[in-house]
Amino acid sequence: MHIEELTRKASLDFLAGSRLGHLACANNGHPYITPCYFAYHDQYIYSFSTAGKKIEWLRTNPLACLQVDEIASFQEWTSVIVFGRYEELIKTDKSQEARELAFKLLQQHEFWWEPGYTRTVLHGAARPLDPVYYRLSIDEISGHRATPN
Repeated sequence: MHIEELTRKASLDFLAGSRLGHLACANNGHPYITPCYFAYHDQYIYSFSTAGKKIEWLRTNPLACLQVDEIASFQEWTSVIVFGRYEELIKTDKSQEARELAFKLLQQHEFWWEPGYTRTVLHGAARPLDPVYYRLSIDEISGHRATPN
């Protein structure tokens, strides 16, 4: 197997063609990671959720990491990691354009609202279904690709 480092452009191109990643955040020294659907556009990762642990933690500590991969086999895969900062796109005039862009980008794919906007029962109570749009800046990005010899 041969592993090569991707250029920034190749890493961004990979993100642009991807939809599912794993979003990591931390709070009080504890890590948390969860799958999320996303859309890449112009140096930002756009996504959607409802209130829960992930959003609560990101509001407390906006530093986040997104890992995206594509695995064809043990010897053929691509993985990209983004380090960035969470920005909630709340309903204000200032963030309206970014909210509309997030919706436009995300709705291009089937079932873009799942699992974030799916009825979920936590600790015996239904989680409120209040939409939370957000984006992550791409402060740092790295990628690797493995190919068979």
